[in-house]
Amino acid sequence: MRILLWHVHGSWTDAFVRGRHEYLLPLLPEGGPWGLGRAGRDWPASVREVALAELDAGSIDAVVLQRPDEAAEVTRILGRRPGVDLPAVYVEHNTPKGDVPFTVHPLGEQSDIPIVHVTHFNELFWDSGRAPTKVIEHGIADPGYLYTGEVPELGVVVNEPVRRGRVTGTDLLPRFATAAPLQVFGMGGDRLAEATGIPAPRLTVRGDLKTAELHRELARCRVYLHPLRWTSLGLALLEAMHLGMPVLALDTTEAGRAVPAEAGCLSTDVEELRRCARLLVNDPEEARRRGKVAREAALERYGLERFLTDWDEVLADVAPGGLLLPEPARPHHDGRPGGECAEGVASGDAAVKGSGPDALSAAREGNIH
Repeated sequence: MRILLWHVHGSWTDAFVRGRHEYLLPLLPEGGPWGLGRAGRDWPASVREVALAELDAGSIDAVVLQRPDEAAEVTRILGRRPGVDLPAVYVEHNTPKGDVPFTVHPLGEQSDIPIVHVTHFNELFWDSGRAPTKVIEHGIADPGYLYTGEVPELGVVVNEPVRRGRVTGTDLLPRFATAAPLQVFGMGGDRLAEATGIPAPRLTVRGDLKTAELHRELARCRVYLHPLRWTSLGLALLEAMHLGMPVLALDTTEAGRAVPAEAGCLSTDVEELRRCARLLVNDPEEARRRGKVAREAALERYGLERFLTDWDEVLADVAPGGLLLPEPARPHHDGRPGGECAEGVASGDAAVKGSGPDALSAAREGNIH
């Protein structure tokens, strides 16, 4: 099956494109939200950058939409209407905003395009109206058990913590910094010290690291801290659990389903979380024990194979005539490919007409979580 989708959510896409299909990602010379392409990510050869305007519209079996404006863009450029004459699915990554729990989903007034929510919490809180819905929980390409916990500090991964403020729990960081020093990873953290007033000895801003380096450096921290108030379910949280890190998390949105109590501490009481932070930072063996519980829970619920199987079923439902490509080797739990073909299926040049080397050139480096 040849699937068109934009590179919107890097970590989610990282799992989605490891399936058995061919994935077409629009690329523009300037990049940006409508043309990011692969953004330099180490994805299988079955993930192809395409010039959307030069794409043979008839070669697409389905489109996976992730933003309300994408359906109109597909219709405008390709002349095929998602949900009408082009099989389509809409992925809702986000919690509802505005008048929760009365927020009506942008696709709630139609019934041709199903909405796939990434958490049960999202499906419960969005008013999806007439649209059929399904939940496909996240899947993670397992980075392996990398935890050392050698640095007695709290690791946090959050993008744009200053701009997003209370949504990401940025205002809570000074309180956690009194329990243990913080290492904060992610995009847009340059002004974090100024915004929070946390002094340098208690705050280290690590910036936006490549995935492999992020995993390695994060796993050196004693504990993972997830202070986000209002998010579907941070993929960084699930990655930290896969790494074998013990977890401190606000017991909001989907965190209570994802994190067992024995894996660290879940609470809406910040003082309780601070007490647990001190306990785990001062007791490396207890931290390691809880981290192993976290890893086992993550592997059981958020494994990549289950995620890809769920998506195969949804895609078969919306595009039953789509041609399934030969199935490549699926990855082992440690993220290595399951067979000799590490790059997956062949790229299938028939999907693109006249795209040429410009459309298929490597995208600029980027990292979206």
